[in-house]
Amino acid sequence: MAEPTNIPLDRIDIRILAELQHDGRLTITELADRVGLSASPCLRRVRLLEERGVISGYVAVVDQNRVGLEVNVFASIRLERQREEELERFNTAVMQWPEVMDCYLMTGTRDYLIRIVVGSLGEYERFIKDKLSRLDGVASIESSFALSRIKHTTVVPIREAASTTPPAAAQAGATKRGQR
Repeated sequence: MAEPTNIPLDRIDIRILAELQHDGRLTITELADRVGLSASPCLRRVRLLEERGVISGYVAVVDQNRVGLEVNVFASIRLERQREEELERFNTAVMQWPEVMDCYLMTGTRDYLIRIVVGSLGEYERFIKDKLSRLDGVASIESSFALSRIKHTTVVPIREAASTTPPAAAQAGATKRGQR
């Protein structure tokens, strides 16, 4: 896996990203008005953010409860061995299972933490029996069921993690691009 590249972001880039994270259906004209640009420079910036991979896509956020998927399960998985072949086998399988919403390779006593979304305990049991427990190399599965969701967001806190570029360097880059 390639290391993520920290893309320098200026104040306007951060404002564009904040607005789009709250409403990805904004027109370029609406977005430009909100961030204090005209439409053409705003569109250029959005396209550049897309080309650089800062904006990786646009989606509709579905309320899982309203579509009958009310059960969130967090499963800690330990593999028999932590060799590359076993890790890749697990990664490939998880990518094919639509019930798995998130999967993280972890440090500590467990190898993976996954979040599974299903409609009932019976569906989770079928997921365990038909998929997870049948995967070669899985040594143990520990499940925890969420009782209620306290916070959920898709908004990345860009202001805190925006850029490691010093302000003077960011300003020089903005001047170089032609301040918009």
